Amino acid sequence: MTGPNSATLSAESANGDDGDNLSVFDLLLPLAEHVRLLIVAPLLIGLVALGVAYLLPPTYTARATFLTPQPQNSAASALASLGPLAGIAGNAVGVRTAADQYVSLMQSANIGDRIIDRFKLMTVYDVPLRTDARRRLTQSARIALGKKDGLVMVEIDDADPQRAADMANAHIEELRRLTASLAVTEAQQRRIFFEAQLKQTRDNLAQAQESLQSSGFTQGALRAEPRAAAESYARLRAEATATEVRLQALRGALSDSTPEVKAELATLGALRAQLARAEQGNDAASGPGYVGKYREFKYQETLFELFARQYELARVDESRDGTLIQVVDAATPPERKTGPKRGIIAIVATVAAFFAVLLFVVVRDLWRNHLVRELAAARLRRLKAAAPAL
Repeated sequence: MTGPNSATLSAESANGDDGDNLSVFDLLLPLAEHVRLLIVAPLLIGLVALGVAYLLPPTYTARATFLTPQPQNSAASALASLGPLAGIAGNAVGVRTAADQYVSLMQSANIGDRIIDRFKLMTVYDVPLRTDARRRLTQSARIALGKKDGLVMVEIDDADPQRAADMANAHIEELRRLTASLAVTEAQQRRIFFEAQLKQTRDNLAQAQESLQSSGFTQGALRAEPRAAAESYARLRAEATATEVRLQALRGALSDSTPEVKAELATLGALRAQLARAEQGNDAASGPGYVGKYREFKYQETLFELFARQYELARVDESRDGTLIQVVDAATPPERKTGPKRGIIAIVATVAAFFAVLLFVVVRDLWRNHLVRELAAARLRRLKAAAPAL
């Protein structure tokens, strides 16, 4: 009695083992059975996506491009010919291309907030917080520097073509306003540097003049005619001061073993030696009296003249830099919309729906086959359990 039953169980067991291994037919069979679903469902979903795309508001993109300022090498050369203090500005502030910096400034919160307030974007975007308006503006604005032409491109997406063009142009206007108040260019940095030095020297000159007047100095009091010696001493001391400032700036970036620092150290040593000899030669005449105060006055006066000349040069270069942000193409209201791409949306939705339905059909069929095999295995186990009793 057990022979036929054992043969039957062995055959069913073999069939169950074969069911555990997937074949190409196991995947193609459900696809063939649901071919209509695989075609109709993605097409319907694609049509729905196309209809939804028509409900989305259109997007227009306005573009503006401008040329950024270039480094003022000629200004640096002219500055070097003015006097012993010419190296101060070059070491204190570097000459650099500001294109990348201008891109960052246009993406700053300062300009962003002014654009938001100017166009009332919190109302346009229907957001309660300024942070949300900034985020929407950042998503709508694309500001980038061209790698080949060096032009900065400003692109703005908006539902209103006129507002998109106005916002693109407003970014450039706000950049000009911001750069006028910040030391962005090399000329602006030099102007601020020499403005501070000029103010400090003016105060020192006024104090030296008051001290000279308090000593009872008059033109007739110059019995030894110290004017030439005082002026020579003042120029020598001014050169030593300039060399010290230049050496300090170099040491911030270079070590003492570099040729540049060694050259400045040698120059400073020579100037100090000459200064010491001049001071020793005039010790008897200077003392606490009017000659020493006259020398201090002439020293401050020489510094004031040097700083004043370089400050005026920086102001001239700065006024020239104001016109260097040149608009190449001003933004105009776009005539054609750039979004939404309804055809692309429909195609993507159709393809995504096809693969989703395909995955659903295959997984569902495999799951059903798995349940059938589990049910068959359970019946086989029951039959095995009942076989000894037969």
